[in-house]
Amino acid sequence: MAKREVDIVVISDVHLGTYGCHAKELLKYLKSIKPKMLILNGDIIDIWQFSKSYWPEAHMKVVRRILKFVTDGVPVYYLTGNHDEMLRKFADFNLGSFMLKNKVVLNIDGKKAWIFHGDVFDVTMQHSKWLAKLGAVGYDTLILLNSFTNWLLTAFGREKMSFSQKIKAKFKDAVKFINQFEQTAADLAVEKGYQYVICGHIHHAEIREIHDTDQQGSVLYLNSGDWVESLTSLEYHNKEWTIFKYDPADFRSDIDEEDKTDAEDLDAKLDVRNLLERFRMEAY
Repeated sequence: MAKREVDIVVISDVHLGTYGCHAKELLKYLKSIKPKMLILNGDIIDIWQFSKSYWPEAHMKVVRRILKFVTDGVPVYYLTGNHDEMLRKFADFNLGSFMLKNKVVLNIDGKKAWIFHGDVFDVTMQHSKWLAKLGAVGYDTLILLNSFTNWLLTAFGREKMSFSQKIKAKFKDAVKFINQFEQTAADLAVEKGYQYVICGHIHHAEIREIHDTDQQGSVLYLNSGDWVESLTSLEYHNKEWTIFKYDPADFRSDIDEEDKTDAEDLDAKLDVRNLLERFRMEAY
């Protein structure tokens, strides 16, 4: 199957190393595209909740696929988030076409794009990190329960449901937080003279024009969503931004078979489990 050409792909909040991660679906998506640039906008690997006992082969295959883009010369930006914040001490590390940064400003067809994860706007992250980490564990447990429930619903021919999205919809504070997050990002982007501001963090895919609070200007706000529930990414092609939404019907069942590449034995050369465990231990 011919790969779909895309100028830029932005992915965030994959949370590799957790039970909620949809690594198999992400792998199918990554194998289906031929991007000119890949931006990993934070929380790709969940070092907060990392356990050496849980690192499935599908998660390793996602790492392999990303590194294949690097070996093919595709520029890959890894921007740190709060769940992989241990990597922030290594910011500005470059290796070939791979760049590790906390944030980046890119010129996209003459327009400035300010790209970062977005946890800097999260008051809980700034002042009660232990509470945020506790919430992350609870969220992962909720996703596990949701997965089991959806398995039962599918078995009985019923439509799947999302526990966390229903909870968010019922609590006005959650909607208020998302709106405040988006407005804050827009205000700062307009102040800095950017045309795009691209975030992740809140697991809510979005593309919309937002005016700053003082009505001095506007910016195109974009959020790539996540690969835990929404299974979304941002794509830029032919000077247009779109939200990609994963649909199993769009992919062949055999597309997840491992390609025969030089990266096939990567896990033998790079012990990802031990590497991530070292990052986690150094953080405490």
